Amino acid sequence: MTEPLWTPDPQAVEASNMTKFRRECERRWSVDLPDYDALWHWSVTEVEKFWDTFWDFAGIKAQVKGERVLADGDKMPGAKFFPDAKFNFAENLLSRRDDSDAIVFRSEDKAQKRLTWNQLYDLVSRLRQALAAAGVQQGDRVAGFVPNMPETIAAMLATASLGAVWTSCSPDFGVQGVLDRFGQSEPKVLFTADGYFYNGKTIESLPRVREFLTDLPSVQQVVVLPLIDAEPDCEMVAGAASLADFIADFPAQEIDFPQLPFNIPLYIMYSSGTTGKPKCITHGAGGTLLTQWKEHLLHCDAGPEDRTFYFTTCGWMMWNWLVAGLACGSTLMLYDGSPFAPDGDVLFDFARDEKWTIFGTSAKWIDACAKAGLKPIETHDLSTVRVMCSTGSPLVPESFDYVYRDVKKDLQLSSISGGTDILGCFMLGNPVKPVWRGEIQSPGLGMAVNVFDDNGKPVVGEQGELVCIRPFPSMPLGFWGDDTGERYHAAYFDKYPNVWTHGDFIAQSEHHGFTVYGRSDATLNPGGVRIGTAEIYRQVESFTEILESIVIGQIWDNDTRVVLFVRMQPGHALTEDLIKSIKTRIRTNCTPRHVPAKVIAVADIPRTRSGKITELAVRDVVHGRPVKNAEALANPEALDLYRDLPELQS
Repeated sequence: MTEPLWTPDPQAVEASNMTKFRRECERRWSVDLPDYDALWHWSVTEVEKFWDTFWDFAGIKAQVKGERVLADGDKMPGAKFFPDAKFNFAENLLSRRDDSDAIVFRSEDKAQKRLTWNQLYDLVSRLRQALAAAGVQQGDRVAGFVPNMPETIAAMLATASLGAVWTSCSPDFGVQGVLDRFGQSEPKVLFTADGYFYNGKTIESLPRVREFLTDLPSVQQVVVLPLIDAEPDCEMVAGAASLADFIADFPAQEIDFPQLPFNIPLYIMYSSGTTGKPKCITHGAGGTLLTQWKEHLLHCDAGPEDRTFYFTTCGWMMWNWLVAGLACGSTLMLYDGSPFAPDGDVLFDFARDEKWTIFGTSAKWIDACAKAGLKPIETHDLSTVRVMCSTGSPLVPESFDYVYRDVKKDLQLSSISGGTDILGCFMLGNPVKPVWRGEIQSPGLGMAVNVFDDNGKPVVGEQGELVCIRPFPSMPLGFWGDDTGERYHAAYFDKYPNVWTHGDFIAQSEHHGFTVYGRSDATLNPGGVRIGTAEIYRQVESFTEILESIVIGQIWDNDTRVVLFVRMQPGHALTEDLIKSIKTRIRTNCTPRHVPAKVIAVADIPRTRSGKITELAVRDVVHGRPVKNAEALANPEALDLYRDLPELQS
């Protein structure tokens, strides 16, 4: 396209936090930074000056900031930001005190709740005292087997306020999936809800909790949060206490926030676990706060007037990201359950009713809305929504078209890309730059993003590995239990020494934006040529007859051939004519090497519990290899559909 899909209003650019921050950098350091690209370049070459300035601009509360901004800055891993600082993560998220909304919650059409800032503070105060009385100290782990509800956020903040470590997964995990995670992190206290709602059904959690606790001896206290019942029956789990009973002896009071080391562990996150037991990725309090606050404040232009939503579960890093919006004084919008229950309008209804300003979701949800024919531009007042964020998988150009045609014409569509590994984004939206069709707007400030070819050389306009060539605050502290650091180093730093290799296959555009082509470990190599899977998905899923697809490389005849599986829309069949049309479109819009050798209809596509399709698991099944951790999948039974297929024997 020769014209962008959206261009920011000049007055909005002038008033944005991004512009104010750019001018503060110019003033403070006597530098000329005429636009965002100049600011980004300065932020990754003058790393210490950038983060030092952002600390002050954001107004981070700390007892001590320290003179040193970055120690061992030439080491990846090994670099440490603000090594002398003392602060409290929770204090920085609870600085607003008034009776306006802090959190607004809906669970399908079954439950609703609001917490003001004062109510949130008081609940954190009571939980903090109760946790301390239960013996939780700095460094102990507290786990959540929890829905995305207000009490979950309060439990996390109470944990963080003590210097303890929070870790969570969503309550749809099976027993083995929970044990694969919490069995490694060994929590002392477990928060669970009595159950949750999904797709109109009520699902109890306590029977599963009772089952996995027998193999989780580290847990000394279970706290049951009320969701499906105002007064849950806790007797099913021995020694469990309801939330009301757990905090009954502790009246709300001012919180005495201990000032803790900047690099103290805050979160243990888990990799998807589809290729083995999940990695326990340990993130520090300071790096998490700096990175996520920067993304909310500057890249989303968020502030106290904003009402910020992201569709997520507590097993996905976007929950941790969403919670950081409290640091900006923004009101959080929480939704738990199916985004299509009772129908596809449920999130648009919530956005209209509560006047969301930042609407975060997944690329798959946007595609599903398009295929369902939803046109909220005609049915819903979304006048307050100014930013729509999308992540989880690449946002195809046709989804950009859908949003601007059928959702809202005047908004900043921010495709963002990062991950659990960094608890933030390498590339994301930008309130001062245009939106171009199919592109992520820009690299994040302070993130020295580059694209490397197989020889470790930077390339522009060509596909290659997403790398970051300088340290950033939200690099993990390491992997829990990886005392030597070998597994951590092997995960990100083996391919290119002293460079973070993320595992995404990307290309940089002429606008300094980016396109993501899929995971580099899932790239296809027919004839030795690397192909990103997202290129094929874009073509295939533009067919209205196809609901979704998954593509793999099958080893065949001393080469790799492309195999495409498609899940059809109800009422449609995969005919020879449709297969021919699919191949023709792929050949025309991509290359002959992209054309699948086989196109096969399947009834289901396996995906992780955060909704990502699992190309590697399907590839293993097709090749007769065991899938190392099917418990990580939301629908592991779908793998059987790909086993010993006669179509793949010739």
